[in-house]
Amino acid sequence: MKRSLLAGLLAGVASAVIGAPACAAETAPANDPQRDNDIIVTGARVAQAGDQQSASPTGLSLSLRETPQSVTVIDRQRIEDFALTNVQDLLTQTVGINVERTETDRTEFNSRGFDITNFQFDGIGLPLFYSIQTSDLDTVLFDRVEAVRGANAIMTGVGNPSATINFLRKRPTTGFQANGSAYLGSFNMWRLDGDVSGPLTTNGALRARVIGAHEERDSYLDYNHVNRDVMAGLLASDVTPALTATLGYSRQDNRSRGVLWGALPLTYSDGTRIDYARSASTSADWTYWNTIDQTAFGELAWKPGGDWAVRGVVTYRRFEESARLLYAFGLPDRTTGRGMQGQTGRYDSNYDQLLFDGYASGSVSLFGRDHQLAFGVSNGRSDGEQYAGNGLAFVDYGDVRDLADFRAPQIGYSPMAQQADTRDLLTRAYGAMHLNLTDRLKGVVGATAIWLKSSGLSYGTDQARNNSRVSPYAGLLYDLTDHLTAYASYTNIFNPQSEVDITNRRLDPASGTSIEAGLKGEWMGGRLYGSAAVFRAEQKGLALFAGQFDGTNGPVGNSYYTGQDSISKGFEVEVAGRMTDRWLVSGGFTHLQIEDGDGIRARSFIPRDTFKLAATYSIEQLNDLKLGGQFRYQSRISNTNGAVDAAGQAVPVVQDAYATLDLLGSIRVIDHVRASVNVRNVTNAKYLGTLKYGQAFYAAPRSVMATLRFDY
Repeated sequence: MKRSLLAGLLAGVASAVIGAPACAAETAPANDPQRDNDIIVTGARVAQAGDQQSASPTGLSLSLRETPQSVTVIDRQRIEDFALTNVQDLLTQTVGINVERTETDRTEFNSRGFDITNFQFDGIGLPLFYSIQTSDLDTVLFDRVEAVRGANAIMTGVGNPSATINFLRKRPTTGFQANGSAYLGSFNMWRLDGDVSGPLTTNGALRARVIGAHEERDSYLDYNHVNRDVMAGLLASDVTPALTATLGYSRQDNRSRGVLWGALPLTYSDGTRIDYARSASTSADWTYWNTIDQTAFGELAWKPGGDWAVRGVVTYRRFEESARLLYAFGLPDRTTGRGMQGQTGRYDSNYDQLLFDGYASGSVSLFGRDHQLAFGVSNGRSDGEQYAGNGLAFVDYGDVRDLADFRAPQIGYSPMAQQADTRDLLTRAYGAMHLNLTDRLKGVVGATAIWLKSSGLSYGTDQARNNSRVSPYAGLLYDLTDHLTAYASYTNIFNPQSEVDITNRRLDPASGTSIEAGLKGEWMGGRLYGSAAVFRAEQKGLALFAGQFDGTNGPVGNSYYTGQDSISKGFEVEVAGRMTDRWLVSGGFTHLQIEDGDGIRARSFIPRDTFKLAATYSIEQLNDLKLGGQFRYQSRISNTNGAVDAAGQAVPVVQDAYATLDLLGSIRVIDHVRASVNVRNVTNAKYLGTLKYGQAFYAAPRSVMATLRFDY
């Protein structure tokens, strides 16, 4: 398999949106003018509220309070405080986001009742393949992560009314800085990471940044082990005082053994639960799932005058995976414990994405007032190839009650053959305007036009489609007081889907509308930010998991779906910022109702109530002692997995409501050196990570991680 990354780094036209440094020095070094003029397509601008930086779904330079949607920011300081070394753990603690840990090496995300399909890097859309994060995505590469909840019509044009996740890369700094961390934790986990940045010339016009990490760990799950290497290099040059060029490359090499493909069948055939140990796994020590994820980008940012900014970016991503997997299926008999089988296969895949984005933004004067204007175009291509070799026999697990002592035998495979060869082409043109109607009344209007074309075959299914759509966006904000703003926003939804039905035919795009209204405020001189929102989204023809192929119309283990009309409505409240100089808080509560087109409760695997709260308290006089915690609550979820009772009725699998608590303690040992201890799941709660597909495995028990960090 090809392991190198070859990409031509070209320049186009796009956006630079003016930012300002946050209150917290850790977020943006004060001596770094490049960060003072942050180049973020989402229009991120530093807000004073709680040292938070805002993300705008409009492409305009708007603060959190000025953005007519709900926004959560996880900054670098919180990432380091709570040792959130991968994106899955980070999003687990993000308000309004649910993390579906369906397998050890594949994760899905949802918000407001729908799957998250929009992911961006520095505001540039690079969607996850099949909306699934394969392997862990390391956070060492990022300054912060932003979640804009609700539909993001302008900056993406496609997707669910769930959320857009934006990863903001670390950038080269004009001042020298360096840090490194050593981690040691439960399950034989150890990790080293480092980050060095600074000027290569005396005037700082040429600067570079180098980032690296290595992590190894066993697992509480039987057989599982992960070995991960991460590296990145970035180079920025001020070609002229008004023109900056940036090049970047990153590589993540993840090698996993003893992996879960699918998870544990949870019930006997009569619907009663199987009593598994928390470490239970249907995997084998000969399974593996190796991935290499490489990204290269080139960027030109130009300031032609005034507050106008133009930006052009080209991004190339190559993702390779090689796996030997074992999938367990069946509903064992309660008396004998027998009836679970396994399907094994070998799988290789290659995916390539090439994306060009051009963007401009700045102020215009109309009717005696200044307004903001933003517009751009993008063009992207995504190619995918999949190869498979099927196992020549099934694995019989025997009595499921003896799973801990079972060792799956290795099976021979048919020759590798190409099963999928697909291409997606997406072109977008978009624009938005922030209207300064009066001193108190503001408006946001915009639209995006998309043209999507797909071709190729996937497991015998023709993937051809040709869709186009214009999606409008409208928002209104009114300052009720100097501290409080009321807002409302509307957009429609256009969501092309990759899922297939029982005939292995790709589902039609889902469509619908999304509205949101609420209040946002800033207090204590802008140090504390709060919001409350109500929302409603309606989608027609949304993919809903319906089962897995038995080999007749599609490969064993692959899922098929049915189109379902869905309505999601609810409310959220959130707070973020500094209660005092020492006390930092961030958290919120989300309540959901999800119904199908007939008003019947739908998507029951998604919790209706979630509450997340993180807080730290610092005592500078005691060697910068810092104490903190993260609390997370999730209400009851359920789903069916094919089991029926004596009357032939489907028996749901249930995960009762649960809560987890993480604790933090850290202290400055000597100048530039800090030691910390993180304890996760302090109460050792036992719960399933998801019920989305009717199978699941248990989440991690209590664990401890010690960290020694050097900063200069």
